Amino acid sequence: MATPDSTSALSDPISPRRKRTRVDLDVDESQVLKELQAEPERDEAYYFADGSCIIRVENTLFNVHRTIVSRDSSIFSEMFALPTSSAEGVEGKSDDSPIVIQDTSASEFKNLLWALYALPHELMVVHSDKADVTRLIDIALLSNKFQFGSLETWALDAIAEYVNRGYSPIFDPPPYESASPSAGASITPTGRQIIRLARLAYTCHHSLLLDIIVDILEKRMRSSIQYAYLAMSLADELDLRRLRGLAYMEVLQKEAVFPPQIMGDQGTAQEAGDIDDPNDADAGINTVTGDTNKGHWPLISPQQQLRLLAGFYRLSRAWEDLRRHPLQFEHAATCAATWHQHGCTQSWIDFWKEKTRCDAVLQCALPDVPGRLHAIGKEFDRWGTAVYMHHDCRATAKRKIVERAKAVEDELPEYFAV
Repeated sequence: MATPDSTSALSDPISPRRKRTRVDLDVDESQVLKELQAEPERDEAYYFADGSCIIRVENTLFNVHRTIVSRDSSIFSEMFALPTSSAEGVEGKSDDSPIVIQDTSASEFKNLLWALYALPHELMVVHSDKADVTRLIDIALLSNKFQFGSLETWALDAIAEYVNRGYSPIFDPPPYESASPSAGASITPTGRQIIRLARLAYTCHHSLLLDIIVDILEKRMRSSIQYAYLAMSLADELDLRRLRGLAYMEVLQKEAVFPPQIMGDQGTAQEAGDIDDPNDADAGINTVTGDTNKGHWPLISPQQQLRLLAGFYRLSRAWEDLRRHPLQFEHAATCAATWHQHGCTQSWIDFWKEKTRCDAVLQCALPDVPGRLHAIGKEFDRWGTAVYMHHDCRATAKRKIVERAKAVEDELPEYFAV
């Protein structure tokens, strides 16, 4: 039986006899055997009487048209182009000998067929508030898998448009069931959907959709620690550098590094360090993969705690170094001509020593170096002409504060490296 997959490779072109490609997928063989032994049912919508290709997905039969599924130079067109021998029989011509697709659900495949067969006015629904984002995700994933290039781009662009409509309803409910940031929690449908979207954008290299998701997560995690935990895990999994730095900093600022306990299988408290093996079938829920098991998975892994502690130490040391050594800048030429440079320098040093200890700065968390620098910048603006500095030097000093804050923000991922 032929099994189309995006990772398929054609047989050796110099071989005198080319056979249809078979792909070994990472699936449960016993489950596949059970499905194949079950009596399949014809799909009500996509088993066409005049179809020319019978495909079986799970326990459902689809009779579709080769011209439709061969569009866009898909993997189906390559498969249909391969010669067959009489010994193999002709697959896809009868219910008893269908083309079998594994590692795909029947509902996902139906969503792909909907996009292939839908009329123009039916496709327009994706641009309205009635758009089914789950269907669009399935279409994009299977288009990527079966190499429907233009259909994949269309689905991804539609998802990006939907998610970018202000705050998408996808992001409204919290991503975890527990409202407590210090306890382990189950991933919610909202969290699973966000994870699917981020992975989809990353897998399909759709930078616009990925940027939209990252921007929304950045905004949401400022008001909800749950989104900070989710952003932290996604950034680690997908190696999203900018999101990693901001998410880890957000957790540090909210002082949520050490959850005091997680919930066990029966809802009883466990010590945070007493974590079930995530590879165990009876272990907790992995907040990134969304795998459902009996217990709960901690919102912060030991590796992430190590990153947070490393970041806290490095950023705290960086601030202490900044506090002791005022930012250096070149005096303006007009300062040397009309002002006493020593007085200008001393005024800047006095300002720095005083304002690095002011209430506005101390209200920021110790490792929040960018936040403390921004607070110093605001204090500098309030001083105005009271600072005994040449006005050109004041402008240069203010620019140095802004530049250093931006530099630290850009380097945040390195502070959390282990």
